[in-house]
Amino acid sequence: MDASAPSGGILLPDLLTLCREAQGAADDVFAAARRQVTDMCSENGKVSGPLVDANQVAAHGLSWLATYVEGLRQMLGWAERLEGAGQFGEMEQLMVQAAFGEYLAQIKGGIALSQVEIVRPADLGLTADDMAPLDGAAAKTLIAGGNTPALRARMGEIMAEGHFGALGLDDEMLDMVRDQFHKFVEDQVMPHAHEWHLADNLIPIEIVDQMAELGVFGLTVPEEGGGLGMGKIAMCVVTEELSRGYIGVGSLGTRSEIAAELIRLGGTPEQQAHYLPKIASGE
Repeated sequence: MDASAPSGGILLPDLLTLCREAQGAADDVFAAARRQVTDMCSENGKVSGPLVDANQVAAHGLSWLATYVEGLRQMLGWAERLEGAGQFGEMEQLMVQAAFGEYLAQIKGGIALSQVEIVRPADLGLTADDMAPLDGAAAKTLIAGGNTPALRARMGEIMAEGHFGALGLDDEMLDMVRDQFHKFVEDQVMPHAHEWHLADNLIPIEIVDQMAELGVFGLTVPEEGGGLGMGKIAMCVVTEELSRGYIGVGSLGTRSEIAAELIRLGGTPEQQAHYLPKIASGE
């Protein structure tokens, strides 16, 4: 599979130009929403707790909108870095196009907070004029032709061939970590995961022990606490690779990460000395 070859008839022309223009439109909509929700939740120029409580849907929806808009910004930045490095191949283009197409469509028509709760623009106090930026040519093109069934089918074909998109992190250490856990998943997880699922079995302790030997449970624990001290990005890289093989395996590391961070930030020195090495080692 040539990851640099474009998907004929699926990818939109001048994709990054469209995304840059649409990002500006999304920023404008968010700015309007922020003004509106601030007005709903403020009294005498200050945010009011009772008014936030009375307008929970709007306040909650604004946080989701902020996340969507920032997510698109980060996606665009990732794409631009890859393009500059000559790594913006077919899969990466499909991912960016799908993200912009779907998120812009939800921003315009309603963001799904859950299966039964959707925040519409009107819930945020947005008027037709506030939403007008999304009627621009770039946003309309991405909404109409961005996240299509054909695009998602093509992404599935590429993933089936083992290509999941470039990280774009420009970090040899993280690339090595990803490669190591890719091999572990291919050899030790994927051949057995479906059987574990069908039998409703716990993940075998042998797998847990191997994960401990690889340092999964101490990725973000400081070295003085018995961990690797590698930070959140490394934890995300490892979690994503493990989850690719089986979501249950991917979640194991996040449980220890949460426990270790709570103890590291809120525990006593005695608790930290006792528990952090045990968590990091998988004990």
